[in-house]
Amino acid sequence: MKAVITGATKGIGRAIAIKLWENGYDLVLAARSVNELEALRDELFITGRSIAIYSVDFSVKTSVYQFLNQVDEEAGFIDVLVNNVGTFLPGSMLDEADETFEKQQNLNVNAGYYTSKFFGKKMRTEGRGHIFNICSVASKAPVKNGGSYSVTKAAMLSLNHVLRQELAPHNVKVTAFLPGSTKTASWEGTSIPDEKFVQPEDIAETLFTILNLSKGVNVDEVLITPLDF
Repeated sequence: MKAVITGATKGIGRAIAIKLWENGYDLVLAARSVNELEALRDELFITGRSIAIYSVDFSVKTSVYQFLNQVDEEAGFIDVLVNNVGTFLPGSMLDEADETFEKQQNLNVNAGYYTSKFFGKKMRTEGRGHIFNICSVASKAPVKNGGSYSVTKAAMLSLNHVLRQELAPHNVKVTAFLPGSTKTASWEGTSIPDEKFVQPEDIAETLFTILNLSKGVNVDEVLITPLDF
């Protein structure tokens, strides 16, 4: 089994990569930093198992498609796609520069659109596969000081719904994760204790459980939030 994970070197993506690797998946890991990709590969590497790494700027369409075509040529069929790459740029939507929205649009929506279409078509042909979209609680209700982020995450959830509708007749599963406050790099330096957060490993464990459910069931959405934030 092979899995592509975008935004693979930190937080949720990293936890999912480790979980799938530990359970026998060959990995295709993509992120911006070559050094962080190499460090994760070296941490996980076992002779006889495959980890392919790709440095990709997912905010640039041509870079995304170059990555997709390379993966198709070098790795073959992908069983699992995890669209995790994204960014959060806080601020008031009315007062921000247009570029603030556009960057989040490119990373939070467009990148997932391109990758899902590319691998989704191949999964449709094969009649199997699973796409996971890491959305946010902001996909359902705007978060304070995160207007453009909320707009793009709502769009990502809509993308998830359309993919599920179009791929379900072909036995391809599509699942959205909607995490609340999760202990990732964006919370570095906070004085809030760890137990107040969702842990990236919680999401990874849940994703792996979903992958092992029966063939005829699809988990449409997973809303996972801190117990008492």
